[in-house]
Parts: sequence; structure tokens; C-alpha cells
Amino acid sequence: MSSNPVAETVASLLPRAREELTELVAFKSVADFAQFPKSESEGAAHWIADALRAEGFVDVALLDTPDGTQSVYGCLPGPDGAKTVLLYAHYDVQPPLDEAGWTTPPFELTERDGRWYGRGAADCKGGVVMHLLALRALKANGGVPVTVKVIVEGSEEQGTGGLERYAEEHPELLTADAIVIGDAGNFRVGLPTVTTTLRGMTMVRVRMDTLAGNLHSGQFGGAAPDALAALIRVLDSLRAEDGSTTVDGLDATAGWDGLEYTEEQFRKDAKVLDGVGLIGSGSVADRIWARPAVTVLGIDCPPVVGATPSVQSSARALISLRVPPGVDAAEATKLLQAHVEAHTPWGARVTTEQIGQGQAFRADTSSPAYRAMADAMAVAYPGEAMSYAGQGGSIPLCNTLAGLYPKAEILLIGLSEPEAQIHAVNESVSPEELERLSVAEALFLRNYAAG
Repeated sequence: MSSNPVAETVASLLPRAREELTELVAFKSVADFAQFPKSESEGAAHWIADALRAEGFVDVALLDTPDGTQSVYGCLPGPDGAKTVLLYAHYDVQPPLDEAGWTTPPFELTERDGRWYGRGAADCKGGVVMHLLALRALKANGGVPVTVKVIVEGSEEQGTGGLERYAEEHPELLTADAIVIGDAGNFRVGLPTVTTTLRGMTMVRVRMDTLAGNLHSGQFGGAAPDALAALIRVLDSLRAEDGSTTVDGLDATAGWDGLEYTEEQFRKDAKVLDGVGLIGSGSVADRIWARPAVTVLGIDCPPVVGATPSVQSSARALISLRVPPGVDAAEATKLLQAHVEAHTPWGARVTTEQIGQGQAFRADTSSPAYRAMADAMAVAYPGEAMSYAGQGGSIPLCNTLAGLYPKAEILLIGLSEPEAQIHAVNESVSPEELERLSVAEALFLRNYAAG
């Protein structure tokens, strides 16, 4: 890669990129303001706005989105008649979870074993830096040959849909010929990958009530209906014996025909304990990219420490359902709610509340933008051909953009490969991946302009 001037420029800019990522990671920009101050998210937004202005972007703005967060927008005008490419990332991050579980502090970028550790390093503050690196490399080697719009979201991890609603209300703002979503990742380090499908998602809060108040388990247990036991039965009904997701009326038999994912590799990536089996049927790719998957995200019930001998009168759970392309997330929500109600035992009073939803996404891989990216990745990753993968996660904005701009070509790339451990403790980014993907994005912009 070293004989390419763009690659040489990116390599020379990597120390600066590390300093910038250090500054960005230091913002505790979790978009749940009950957990972290709003000022932390605002600080990150201002940092990005300043960085865009420094690169010559015009119309830089902090957009107040309907969910109470800010997205950052800017436009870098290209030559007359040039195509327009929208570059996306998000600056909000997942909470650090158990801070004691981190080897180094979550909001201090720390180098260890050749990787940079910190919350958001890969997902997705590294994506912001990737876009900046690509543009700087082009500016140093003849200029940016397209008009570039950048949008950096402030609440992607919360799933509250602020930017989706803002885009729908201001459809002219993000119009583009091609859109690069920098929030996906390579299948593994060193294997250039575009993500061509995303599962959608819905989240439903379930509440179970059986008694006017808790009762003594010795005096009443055995006849008094236990709300927690009722809830556990309902949650168990969402899985077959082999662990497959079973929501009444929801198809769970689809297959995946792209890149294969061996069980051995998946066990390693997922850090499955020795002797513990995988759940579900079909190939791993079928299970995580082509089929629905239910997860119990949390249960409100008494903790073990301090629990009293009581029959519980009330219990709650939060359920996530990932839905594959071809399944409407709103329809899946209705099926999930109907399933919960149908499987509630003992006439318990059950209420369900949908609290988040996003549609699945499938890209058109036959478009010119995909050819331009394949050629760019072949240079950035010598000897490797671009692979197509699915992603089990959801990026609801993709569907919003696909609906608003049906002619736009959407590509998903990014830094969230398996070793990055996004959303977990000790999240990290590979600086080599940051370097190569920045080169790939720069060359893509050049190829796309010439195509």
C-alpha cells in the first residue's frame, strides 16, 4: 500500500488521528442524560463541528433533533457538476457498563497490544476520524473530487430516532448520490467487507401484575399467583428447545447466501465458554443475519441480596426482537405483543409497551458505488477482495435514507470488527484498520467521481 500517495498521506496523519480520537473518546457522550450529563454530548458535538470548519466545510450546524439530542452537519462543496456523497457516523456511545471490568479507564484512549482501547473507539468515534482522514488525504493529493456532506448523529445507540425524524422533516438536507455509513465493520481484521443487510429491531416492555401487593411465601405460596413466575414462563415461550426464536406467526426459516461464518470462528468471536452449545438451527449466518432473534435485555425483580420470602405481585422485562430484511418491524412488534399476551398464564394482567423500533435494510450491490468501493478496497487491502456480509445489528437511519432518497447508493463500512468488542467492556479499535479503511474511503471517493 506504501507506493500509493493517498496511503502515504494517511500513514503520516495517523499520529494526529490518535490525538483526535483521544480527545473525542474523552467526552462521556452517552445520550441517556439520566446517566451522563448532556454537556458531555454537547462537548463532543462542538468538537466535531469545529473539526469540520477547520477542514473548510460550510453550513456547519448543530441540528436540534426531536429526541432532545444534536446531530452535526456540514458540507464541503466539490467541483461544479460533481456528484454528492454523504458520509455518516455517530458520536454518541454506549454506557461503559461495569467500569471496574475495564483494564484501562473507558473514556481514556489507551494503547495496548497494538490496539487503541476506549468507549467509542470503534463505535463510532473512530468512524468520525476515518472520514476526516480520508478527506485530508484527498486534499493533500489533488483535492476532493465530489461534494461531501457529513452527518454525525448524537443518539444512534439510544434508538430514539431523532435524526430519522429530522431527516424526514428536512428531506433536502441529506440528498446525495451515494451514502457511506461508517458504522459497520469488517468480518475480521484485514478482510475488507461491506455490510449489505441489517436486521431491524423492536423493543417491547412487558409488565405482569397478579396481586394487590407482595405476600408472605410461606403463608400464601402455592396458591397465590406469582407475577415473576408468570413473566418467566412468557419469556421462556419465546424460544424453542434448541434456543431458536419462536414468536407466533413470525417466520424463522430464512437462509443467508453470502459470506459464510463457521461455528468455530463464531465461538471464538463471541467468546462462548467451553462446553456451552450455540443456540438455534441452520448455519450461523442464517441465525444472525437472516432470521429473527429475541433477547431479554433486563428484568425488574428483587435482587438476590436483600430478597425477602415473598410472592411477587408485579414484575417487568424489556425484550428486544431483531427482525431480518423482508420483515416489517411494525408487524413484528404486533406479533411479539400478541405472543406475549397469548402465552401469559393464570389470567395474569399483562401490559406491553413498544419503546423503540427500526426497519431492516438490504442494499443494492449491483450499483456503480459498489464497484468503486471494491476497486478502492483492493488497493487498500492488497491481495484481498471485498466481501459481502450481513450484520445482526440495526441502523434504523439506513431505511429512512433509503426511503427518502431511493436513487442513492448506500454502502456500509466501518471499524467494528469482532475484536473491537463494541458495546462490551474493553472496546477497542485497530489502528491498522483505521488506516486502511481511511485509504479505501478516499480512493472510493476518487473512483466514484470518475465513474
